[in-house]
Amino acid sequence: MSSTESEAAGSREFLRHTLATLAYRGGKALRDAPPGFAEFRAGGTTRTPGEILAHVGDLLDWGLSIAKGEEKWKSGDPLPWNQGTDRFFASLRAFDDVLASDAPLGSSAERLFQGPIADAFTHIGQISMLRRLAGTPVRAENFSRADIKAGRVGAEQTAPKREFD
Repeated sequence: MSSTESEAAGSREFLRHTLATLAYRGGKALRDAPPGFAEFRAGGTTRTPGEILAHVGDLLDWGLSIAKGEEKWKSGDPLPWNQGTDRFFASLRAFDDVLASDAPLGSSAERLFQGPIADAFTHIGQISMLRRLAGTPVRAENFSRADIKAGRVGAEQTAPKREFD
């Protein structure tokens, strides 16, 4: 394997780790949301958590299309919370499957990270903030100690090692 091929493989593994991190953090923000949370509005012009979750799904689908070399944006409508959560994890799985394959990427790893992946992290953070504003905060934790592994992108995540109040 040439050094260029080795760097590309390392970049793909790093992207897979970022998706696993997004699954871990996203799962924490989405899990056990109270009834009605999807429609919670912090202000007159803010998006609801359900609208944000739909946008995160759109971002992951966009990232998948970029990775496949077929860049396409499609805005989806908000789904009921559980279905939106299922879409989040299914989109992560599809994206991770492409990264785990030997198929050539349709974009650089840097572009995939700086666009859809980084934006998805921002919006998962918004959902976490809205949970706090809605009175059901997500417990903080030392994420550097979390058990996150490339390829673990489903709803089933390892329990936190140390959470904070």
